[in-house]
Amino acid sequence: MSEARAHTRQFGGARLARLEAETLLAAKTEDLRRATEEFERLSAALGRRVDELEAERALTLHLARTDGLTGLLNRGAFTSALIERLEDAHESGERVALFVIDLDHFKHLNDTLGHHAGDLLLNEMGTRLRGQARHGDLVARLGGDEFALITAAPDVAARAEQLTTALAQAYWIYGRTVAPSASVGVAVFPDNAVDATDLQRFADMALYRAKAGGGRRFSIFDREMREASDRRNSLEGDLRRAIPQGEIVPWFQPVVDAQDSRIVGVEVLARWNHPEQGLLLPGVFVPLAEELGLIGQMDAAVFAAACQRAAPWVAQGLIDTVSCNVSPRELLDPAFSRNLIRRLRATDLPATALTVEITETFLVDDLDLARRHIERLAACGVRVALDDFGTGYSNLRALMQLPIHTVKLDQSLIGDVGRDPRVSKLVRSMLQAATSLDCRIVAEGVEDEGQALFLRAAGCDRLQGYLFARPMPAEAVEARLLESAAARVPLGPAVTPIPLRNSR
Repeated sequence: MSEARAHTRQFGGARLARLEAETLLAAKTEDLRRATEEFERLSAALGRRVDELEAERALTLHLARTDGLTGLLNRGAFTSALIERLEDAHESGERVALFVIDLDHFKHLNDTLGHHAGDLLLNEMGTRLRGQARHGDLVARLGGDEFALITAAPDVAARAEQLTTALAQAYWIYGRTVAPSASVGVAVFPDNAVDATDLQRFADMALYRAKAGGGRRFSIFDREMREASDRRNSLEGDLRRAIPQGEIVPWFQPVVDAQDSRIVGVEVLARWNHPEQGLLLPGVFVPLAEELGLIGQMDAAVFAAACQRAAPWVAQGLIDTVSCNVSPRELLDPAFSRNLIRRLRATDLPATALTVEITETFLVDDLDLARRHIERLAACGVRVALDDFGTGYSNLRALMQLPIHTVKLDQSLIGDVGRDPRVSKLVRSMLQAATSLDCRIVAEGVEDEGQALFLRAAGCDRLQGYLFARPMPAEAVEARLLESAAARVPLGPAVTPIPLRNSR
């Protein structure tokens, strides 16, 4: 019996152990199943997140490459695409044309119909350009109202004509018909340039020529433009060197009293003593200096030299006024007037002898800033002249609100005074308006005695022009002043004094 009980207990223990092992295995299996399900759930979630991240990445890349308004390539993507296209073309020998397109008079539409209407037109122009694209072409919006097209170049002129025609089709906005148009500039690889930077630059130059021609036309970069570009590049390097080396110097044009033709002041005009090209006039280098951001540096150097040279003339009583022109870009600097006063104090010229000439357009563009500059200058004794008066921007209300000392009649008005009754009447009216505002009046561009006689009789205070003297270097002006002072002989034709209408 004892053996049987022992065997039973042994069998029961083994069974119990097997049941415990089976229970533990079932539990582990269940844990493994749950872990597998959780892993599969996490894997699915991770897969979905990876897909979301890929979609977000693709969207980010798309947005980074795409113009948000038109859906075309943006400038950054266009530049990269152009570089790649030219690299491929270099290997294959393909000719590639770059078309740069700019809408004509787009700002006017924005101003008259609003920016939303402008956006609608830009989107429409993008759609039209996309419709003009062929297989393999790339179309981009570079910004604002400027677009670009990269294409193969077997028929450049024909494609340009097609583009200008397509973009000039009438468009209906806000219940009215808009007649858009565009100018197109074209440059070709490798005919005109072998890299993307030069190709874009040359296409822009061609575009500027098309715009200058009146718009709604195209221009293809050619040898003449290349030569002009080379000259400009050379001149740019020379200009950067010329300013610190003192090659840009002040010349002076006398301003005379209207009654006795006696020199009473000078206007400062910049000249470039180029070591190879000789004397260069402002029209050659001033726009370039403005474009390169050198105009402030150049004007400061000419201003300092002019003030130092003219200060003895003022001290000796040979003249009473030195007039200096100011670049419109300088006037937009809030620190302009403070900087000019600081530079003036570094010279020997009295503040009361300096007249700063500003343009009428500046009063229109930013009257508040103009007022701050003019009042600050006037408080220091510096006089302010309104240049080019009568060119279409005259604002008598602004003139009444500002301490303007002098108005200068633009030379475009002077040519026909005394000959054309309408012009003569207009000039008389302008002189009367300036007189009523207690402003000194200077007439520019006086070239014959008939003009001078008319202006004297009409009440003009001072005259300036080739009838009396052309611009000249400081040495020549000084000799003329000393000679006139010694002989007490007036400059220009003798006249009979006429009583002034407004004495200053």
